[in-house]
Amino acid sequence: MREFIVEADGGSRGNPGPAGYGSVVLDAATGETLVEAAEYIGVATNNVAEYRGLLAGLRAAHDLDPSASVHVRMDSKLVVEQMSGRWKIKHPDMKPLAMEAARVFPADRVTYEWIPRERNKHADRLANEAMDAGGRGEQWSAGESTAELDSAASTSAQPSVRRRAAESPGGGAAAADDAGAGDAVKADADARAATAVASPGWAPADMGAPATFVLLRHGETPLTPQKRFSGSGGTNPALSEVGREQAERVGAALARRGTVQAIVASPLARTRETAAIVARHLGLEVSVEDEIRETDFGAWEGLTFGEVRERYPDDLDRWLADPTVEPSGGGESFAATATRIAAARDKLVAAYAGRTVLLVSHVTPIKTFIQLALGAPPESLFRMELSAASLSAVAYYADGNASVRLFNDTSHLR
Repeated sequence: MREFIVEADGGSRGNPGPAGYGSVVLDAATGETLVEAAEYIGVATNNVAEYRGLLAGLRAAHDLDPSASVHVRMDSKLVVEQMSGRWKIKHPDMKPLAMEAARVFPADRVTYEWIPRERNKHADRLANEAMDAGGRGEQWSAGESTAELDSAASTSAQPSVRRRAAESPGGGAAAADDAGAGDAVKADADARAATAVASPGWAPADMGAPATFVLLRHGETPLTPQKRFSGSGGTNPALSEVGREQAERVGAALARRGTVQAIVASPLARTRETAAIVARHLGLEVSVEDEIRETDFGAWEGLTFGEVRERYPDDLDRWLADPTVEPSGGGESFAATATRIAAARDKLVAAYAGRTVLLVSHVTPIKTFIQLALGAPPESLFRMELSAASLSAVAYYADGNASVRLFNDTSHLR
């Protein structure tokens, strides 16, 4: 199967204002420019011009080989995210264009990648040439660079470069771009675009809009200052007065930031109480996720580390040395906790793609989120300090990568 790269750009001088687009079709194997397309489209917005550039590039690639696969590269995150199905398309001017673009090739043969503007100079130049020509009342011409390519192509066996002169607003190219924007398209403009899911393939991974987990350890309980094991199998203590005050401070700080869009809490009393206090500040509801509960420490629940060392010395040594070892009395190993947290992470990333969610959890789950994000060994759990009511943050991207953005922040408590 032949592979093409489509680079597209659009611009508007005024937004809305005089607008144009540029598109380039490249041979993926050789990098050779096969087609250039550009058009002055009259008064339009930047986003509409970007979509028109995408549509023109896909159509040019289809004219070359309708059975090909296409990798689209654009510096418009809006277009890339919407065509990849991660962002909804709400604007009435863009819906029919997105629908038309999604119809050019089957969804499983088109992938999308965001690139910075400096890597999209070819299409950007064409778009600006089209706008310049439109401002002079002229048709677009590829200019000297394309003439040179034409000359080179004529002496080789590779496909020749084709140029498409822009037509005046309302003319042939513009009319073709607007075809199908009638009642049938408007009925369900988002459906096809949402199926064009981005895939890394051979291209650089598409970062996309991350799901961001703000990880909040619950406030203090009566057991916290005594540093006692307090997992999911113990007495399930509530917050102390200090813990409730800590939760109030967290809620006020997060309200000032204004970034949290949802709250998910462990089912244990101390996390649900913390989450409820924060939720009042943010005006949000709290969802409960059982899989982000604390580890079950078995017979060690309620004991200090020293007491465990005294009563279960051999079990403690094995537990410290091997993440697959359970605490005495049938507790949960760190390895089992990690498996549970990884499953919860994947579930929540899918549910909150592109959003910021507050996860109100415990020491071991939060440390495990960080450990997994860093690709650190299990023993790293013993090398992290996590304070009561502290905030950490991890962003998860569409390509599977994670970025730790914050760890054990307690500035809001001071």
